[in-house]
Amino acid sequence: MSKNEKETSTTLKRSWTQELKSEFGKIKWLDRKTLAKQSVVVVISTVILSCLIAVVDWLIQIGLNFIVG
Repeated sequence: MSKNEKETSTTLKRSWTQELKSEFGKIKWLDRKTLAKQSVVVVISTVILSCLIAVVDWLIQIGLNFIVG
């Protein structure tokens, strides 16, 4: 690798890192309270949905066992 290629590579890495830092600065981060509330909602929703899927799966299994015998 020539000296110019190394300098170009280093410049590209710096430029990308600077752009990344700039983009992260634009992000509006949630406060802890809001994040905690939303996390609880996601966990509860996941548990409820998984229970519904389990019940439907169980009912399908009973139905297929009845049909197949």
